[in-house]
Amino acid sequence: SDSLQDALPLLALKILARRGPLHGYAITRQIEEISGERLCPEEGSLYPALHRLEEAGWVSAKWVVTGNRRRARVYAITAAGERQLHAAEARWRSASAAILHVLQRA
Repeated sequence: SDSLQDALPLLALKILARRGPLHGYAITRQIEEISGERLCPEEGSLYPALHRLEEAGWVSAKWVVTGNRRRARVYAITAAGERQLHAAEARWRSASAAILHVLQRA
């Protein structure tokens, strides 16, 4: 959905802040598991979001070889990403509260 698309950078930053460095598939699985499978990001959405986060300097990325000898790009949140996460999370909470307020009163 469009809401997930808009929230994906925030969710990815939050997952990386809480779980540490992860590859894209692991980020997707964390979002799915934590949301009780209600949020299911598509690869076509997640990887462009991660690339934008990297370009902004909010995540760093490096190639690693996994235990099963596959190459994977692992993402980690940066100090700038931590600051962005706190600001974005505050904006999201404020907007969500305002929307809920309108929904309850309309």
